[in-house]
Amino acid sequence: MPIDPDSISRKDAKAFLQMQLEFSVDQSIGDDPVNRYKLKEDKPRPARPPKSINLRAESKPADFVGIASRLAAQARNLDELRNSLEKFEHCELKFSARQLVFSDGRADSRLMIIGEAPGRDEDIQGRPFVGRAGRLLDAMFAAIDLSRNSESAANGLYITNVIPWRPPGNRAPTSEEINMMRPFMFAHIKLASPQLIVLMGNIACQAVINSAGITRIRGDWRDFLGIPVMPTFHPAYLLRNPLSKRLAWRDLLAVRLKMRGEVGSS
Repeated sequence: MPIDPDSISRKDAKAFLQMQLEFSVDQSIGDDPVNRYKLKEDKPRPARPPKSINLRAESKPADFVGIASRLAAQARNLDELRNSLEKFEHCELKFSARQLVFSDGRADSRLMIIGEAPGRDEDIQGRPFVGRAGRLLDAMFAAIDLSRNSESAANGLYITNVIPWRPPGNRAPTSEEINMMRPFMFAHIKLASPQLIVLMGNIACQAVINSAGITRIRGDWRDFLGIPVMPTFHPAYLLRNPLSKRLAWRDLLAVRLKMRGEVGSS
């Protein structure tokens, strides 16, 4: 039944619109049917590459991980790695997202933060960890004198995600998508060459150190290519489970001590 606009208060209307934004609603449906085949998109999504008509080739599954590995290996710097991701046409997430979310902060920072995948705010702004989760992340690292906006590499942060495109509806990335993006993630770490890595959430831990169960592995130093790695909770998880912030604070203190060279690898 259609809603009479005159019967809704401004407060209720604003709340209703906010709910639609949170659900990623980008179209409204009217009372009359619309022939959408005759409509043009305001901003077309990236075009999917044409499928091969070679039946013999189609009978063998394409090695998308191998293609990703070759592209990632060719990148000699972070700009080239970003261009390689832009050219990669085999991840379906690219065609449902608004844009690539590559990184933020200082690339020469001692500390690299790796999260899971962009959300709605990240997809809009093209930057990782913005919105409520991003503000919490900034506050967490500001407490140990680190910032993505620092003028010093020693106190800077370099931030990225395992998955560079937003999954539809903020769903969790599939294992196929993680495996496809893993070569780019490994190349990203090698090119950024951080002294320490913080993995935020299960997806990041699964992709980089092949471990999951964040409540079990958080707070324990791991190693990746000789780089100390600290698994900890994702800020979005902490927003839902505020009692876990005290554990995340312990992890941050361990990171601060490690950066000061006051502890070993344990």
